Amino acid sequence: MLHLTIQGSVMTSNVIPPTVRLNGYPVPVKYGRNDIPVYAGPLHIDIHSQWMRTFGKAALDCTVQPNQAVPVFYASPYHQFASAGSIGHSKVKRNGLGFLLAFAGGIVALALLVFLLAALG
Repeated sequence: MLHLTIQGSVMTSNVIPPTVRLNGYPVPVKYGRNDIPVYAGPLHIDIHSQWMRTFGKAALDCTVQPNQAVPVFYASPYHQFASAGSIGHSKVKRNGLGFLLAFAGGIVALALLVFLLAALG
């Protein structure tokens, strides 16, 4: 059994849940924990998010033993311009927070500059 947890929600990540492929085969998932039955043996997990483009790609290889439950956690990045998603066997952190904060700070600085120039002119 694969216990795949897609971290986040429709409100905090993306309206569209990530795309998951197990050994190349698509598997429907939702945010939160997904209990997916799998065969014992090697398992290749590919996950990515989709909005205007594909982003948040992450992959993990593991071996599932008979009657074993393997926990896997995935978190998409904060924005679609980050290079990768995060995946692991324990809870993971989302990538891209620094870029998101810098971008928001740049917009605020630009708005203040326009306001300041309008006030002076």
